[in-house]
Amino acid sequence: MLALVRIILMALAIVIISIASCCYSLLRPFHRNNVFHTAKVMGKVSKILGLTVEVRVPESVKHLSPVVYICNHQSSYDIFTVSNAVRPGTVSVGKKSLKWIPFFGQMYWLTGNILIDRNNKNKAMNTIALTAAKIREKQLSVWLFPEGTRSNGRGLLPFKTGAFRTALQAGVPIVPICASDLHDKIHLNRWNNGKLIIEYLPPIYLDEVNNEKIRAVANQTHQLMAAKIKEISAQAHKTD
Repeated sequence: MLALVRIILMALAIVIISIASCCYSLLRPFHRNNVFHTAKVMGKVSKILGLTVEVRVPESVKHLSPVVYICNHQSSYDIFTVSNAVRPGTVSVGKKSLKWIPFFGQMYWLTGNILIDRNNKNKAMNTIALTAAKIREKQLSVWLFPEGTRSNGRGLLPFKTGAFRTALQAGVPIVPICASDLHDKIHLNRWNNGKLIIEYLPPIYLDEVNNEKIRAVANQTHQLMAAKIKEISAQAHKTD
């Protein structure tokens, strides 16, 4: 019964927040902070899941902008969990087809997220250059999931290099964001589903990096994030 109530509440929350965000965004469409404000409200839905979210942001990151944020992508619940960690002036990159999802899609577009056509290889090749240009011109930070898909309990998947190439072209640092393991943690019929820890790592500057070294940087960053995810997952487990 609790699971059914939660599913209904989450569905209603997405619709209501999306409509409210669309109305707000119509007053200032594509404003650089529309995503930030919407994410803060969407993040509160994590309480419906019985989940406490702790976000840790070091001083080296708090006033750093623009940057390319990279975060581990675990499940569909990320929309309610990692939303709590979105910083001001940040947008994400998503598939163009998202725009046609009722309510959510229109919100995603109007808030100013970057939409790309992943089915068109020619356009996809220009995505990095387009995103880098938006970062430079609008002084936006961009949130990307370097795994390219949800891990769904398989651990941190190998990274694609797109996020790193985007940062290199834009001339901005990479800031890794680690969310503790959520696999098999959320049970909709359980009142308290424990704690999720989201921790920002210090920025990684690419001043000395070229295209040939991008893969090595991506692999090193993967190792750093995997170690931190293991550490904070153990900390979150102790509080459950």
